[in-house]
Amino acid sequence: MIIIFGLSAFVSWRLRSKFEEYSQIGLSNGLSGAEVAQKMLNENGIYDVRVTSVEGMLTDNYNPQEKTVNLSGDVYYGRSVASAAIAAHECGHAVQHQLAYAPLKLRSAMVPVLSVSSRYMQWVLLGGILLLQTTPIPLAVGVGLFALTTLFSFVTLPVEFDASRRALAWIQDKGIVNQREYVFAKDALWWAAMTYVVAALGSLATLLYYGSILMGGRRSS
Repeated sequence: MIIIFGLSAFVSWRLRSKFEEYSQIGLSNGLSGAEVAQKMLNENGIYDVRVTSVEGMLTDNYNPQEKTVNLSGDVYYGRSVASAAIAAHECGHAVQHQLAYAPLKLRSAMVPVLSVSSRYMQWVLLGGILLLQTTPIPLAVGVGLFALTTLFSFVTLPVEFDASRRALAWIQDKGIVNQREYVFAKDALWWAAMTYVVAALGSLATLLYYGSILMGGRRSS
């Protein structure tokens, strides 16, 4: 758990430093992140998705329910390699949605269940640990709920990697970036993807931790 925590902190720091570095490298064609996003949506035949600006840093996301590509201010207005890469990545999710990409459909289907279970999961786990010497059932339920969270983390991985693949292929094919800028964009999206990898590994490590408590309690009872 300590190793995962340290790795997560390092990857988060590295992502922010890469974003800041590539935000200083202007895009040769002068397009803003919002313009890149709108262009990618249009060229993929997507006209019912709005590109909006949201507050925060690295808060960029695609909302399939509201059909919006939400870009942080630095990305929306920025005219840098980082802005183009992140904007195209989020539009990659819109393309996945349009094509009914299976992992994205699975992840979207899991969201309602996880939103409910996440409200009670920590309390169930805490109660399960306190009651373990009496009955293992509450902790077993908590471990089951956490297993869903871990599954969601791993289902997210192909969704994120595929969105980056689509983004990089499009910005290269359409000449949004030159060869030098492409290398920087690929590096930025790689570090962004690593945050999801570390999160999935952290969730798995936590699941194994609670699972070991459950198994240990069963053996001692």
